[in-house]
Amino acid sequence: MPNIKSMIVRYMQTVTLIMVAVILMVAAIAQIFSAQNYAKDSAADVFVQIKQIMLENQTELVATQTNYKQTCIHNAEAIAFMVEENPAILEDLEEMKKIADFMEVDEIHFFDKSGRIYTGTHPEYYGLTMDSGEQIGFFKPLLTDKSLTLVQDITPNTAESKPMQYSALWSEHEEFIVQVGMEPLNVMKVTEKNELSYIFSLLRVNTGVSLYAIDIATGEIMGSTTSEDVGKNCAEIGFDLNELLSRGKGFHTYVKGVNSFCVFTQEGDNLIGRVVTADTLYHNIWINMFTLAVCLILVSVILIIAVTRYINKHIIQGIYEINGKLCSIAEGNLDETVDVQNCLEFAELSKHSNEMIKSLLAGTGKISYVLNKTDVPIGVYEYSKKMTKVRYTDHVPRILSFGKSKTEELCGDYKKFAAFIDELRQNPLEDEEDVYCLKGKQVSYIRLEELTNNNDVFGIVIDITEEINKRKLIEEERDTDLLTGLYNRRGLENQLSELFEEPDKIGHGAMVMVDADCLKEINDRYGHDKGDIYLCKIAGVLSSFGPNSCIIARQGGDEFVMFLYQYDNIEELENTVKTLSFIQDNSIAHLGENISVPLRFSYGYCLTDGKSNYEELLKVADEQMYKNKRSRKAAGKA
Repeated sequence: MPNIKSMIVRYMQTVTLIMVAVILMVAAIAQIFSAQNYAKDSAADVFVQIKQIMLENQTELVATQTNYKQTCIHNAEAIAFMVEENPAILEDLEEMKKIADFMEVDEIHFFDKSGRIYTGTHPEYYGLTMDSGEQIGFFKPLLTDKSLTLVQDITPNTAESKPMQYSALWSEHEEFIVQVGMEPLNVMKVTEKNELSYIFSLLRVNTGVSLYAIDIATGEIMGSTTSEDVGKNCAEIGFDLNELLSRGKGFHTYVKGVNSFCVFTQEGDNLIGRVVTADTLYHNIWINMFTLAVCLILVSVILIIAVTRYINKHIIQGIYEINGKLCSIAEGNLDETVDVQNCLEFAELSKHSNEMIKSLLAGTGKISYVLNKTDVPIGVYEYSKKMTKVRYTDHVPRILSFGKSKTEELCGDYKKFAAFIDELRQNPLEDEEDVYCLKGKQVSYIRLEELTNNNDVFGIVIDITEEINKRKLIEEERDTDLLTGLYNRRGLENQLSELFEEPDKIGHGAMVMVDADCLKEINDRYGHDKGDIYLCKIAGVLSSFGPNSCIIARQGGDEFVMFLYQYDNIEELENTVKTLSFIQDNSIAHLGENISVPLRFSYGYCLTDGKSNYEELLKVADEQMYKNKRSRKAAGKA
C-alpha cells in the first residue's frame, strides 16, 4: 500500500495531468476554431476583393463598349459623307480599302435600298442581304425606318463567324446604307479582364491556398489559381457540388486527396471558393500547443514540488510521528503516550488516542472481573500480528495449564502463543466441533473459538473437561455391555451401520455368530456368577481373535457377534474364521478356585465384500450357527 506522501504526489500529478490535458484540449479546440474563423475571414476578404475587381472591370467594360459604339457610328457617318462627296469611290475597291485603313476600320459594306450588299472592301460579302443571317438581319429595321442609326453588340458575323462590332446608317441623301465593321480588340481585352481566370491570375495566394470558380449548372471549374484544374469538373478533384451549395460557409473535405478547409460563396452563376490545406491552416497550432504544453508542465512541476515540500514539513512528519507512537502501542507498549502538536487536528488526535488506550486498559480489567464472577471457567484473549504481546483475562493461564513462567513466555510473544494454539488444534476431539484435547498431567478438554479479522485475532477458551467426561461415561454405558466390556446390541448396530456406509473400507469380511454352549448347566451347577465368568471367558477369547480389523459384541444372553473385515483375500479370511473350530473344542475356562470347565461354543458365519446388507449377513450367520449347534449336539459336544 502506498504511503500518504506518494498518494498526495500521485494525486497531484494525476490532477495536474488532467488539467494540462483539458487546457491543451480546450486551447487546441479554440485555436482550431480561431484558425477556421481566420480562414473564413480571409475568404470573405478575397471574395470582396474579387467582387471589387469584377465591378471595376465591368465599369471599364461598359465605358469601353460605349466609346467603341460611338466610334463605329462616327466612322460610318464619316465614310458616308466621303462617299456622297465622291461617289466614284464605290467603284474603286482599292480606294475603299485605303479609306478603311485611314478610318481604322476592318470592313466597309454598302447596301442598296433593298438591303443587299453591292459593294465594299470585301467582295466575298457581295450579294448578302439582310435576310442572309441572324447577325446581318439585326440591321433590317433600317429598310423601314431610314432615320435609324444602329450599333450591334459584338457578334460573330454572318460570313466568317468572326466576332465583330457593326454599325450602320443611311447616307444623308438616303441613296445607300453604309455599314462599318470593326474587330473589338479593345473591348475583348477589357472583357478578358472581367473573366474569373484573368482575375485569379492577378491574385497572389500563399502556399497551400487555392482559389476556385465553379459553374453552378455544370460543375465545371471556370477559373483557379491552380491552372491545371481549369476546365475540369469539380468532382474530379474531390468537390461535391451539392455540398458546396449547402455547406459553403466552411467545411472540411479532401481536395485532390489532401484534407482541406473550404469556404465558398455564390457569385452570379458561379461558386467562388477559397481552399486551404489542413497542414497550412493548422500549422501554427502544433507549435503553439507544444510551447503551451512545455510551459504548463514546467509550472505543474514547480507547483507539485512546492506543495509536496509544504505537506511533508507540516503534515507528513506529524503523521509519521503519530504512526510510530501507535505502532509502539500496538506492539503492547500500552504505557506509550501520543503527543504531536503540529496542528490542531494532530493535537486532538493525540488526545483521543491517549483516551482510547486508557479505555482499552479499563475494558480488559472489566472483562476479567465479569468472567471471574461466572461458574464456568471462560478465558478471553486477543492479539494483533502487528503487536508483540497477547492480552488475556485471568482464566486463560489456568485453562491452558500455564505456569507463571510459561505465561510470561507465551503471552509475551504472540507468535509463540499462536504456535501453542496451533499445536492444541492438532488434537481435536472426535465428533466434537471446536473441542480439543490438552494433554498434560491430567487430560483436559478445551473448547476453542477464534475470530480473525485481517491481522487481529480474538479467542475464547472454555474448560469443558467435566462435561466431556460425563458425556463419555454416558456413551460408554449406552453402547457397552457392562458384563463383558464388549459392544452391546445398540453399540454393534451403530458400529456396523457406520462401517457399511463406506463399503470400500470393508474389503473381504465375515459376519460370525457365536453362541455359548452349556451355559445353563454351569448356572445350575456353579451359580449364575460362575456363568457370568464363563461368558467373560468366551468374550476374552473372541477379543483376542483375528489379526485384522474386528468388531465384537454381545447381543444378549449367551449370543455374541464378531465381524472381521479388511482382509486382502478370501482364503486368508476363511482360514482365520475356521480356527474357531479348533478353539471351540480345545479350550478350558477357569471359573474360580479348583473350578475349570471346557469352554464350548457353537458358531456360524457368512462372507461378504461389503455390498451386502449387514442385517442379512447377521441372519445368514445365525442360521449357520444353529446348524453348527445341532450338529454338535448330535455329536455330544454341546
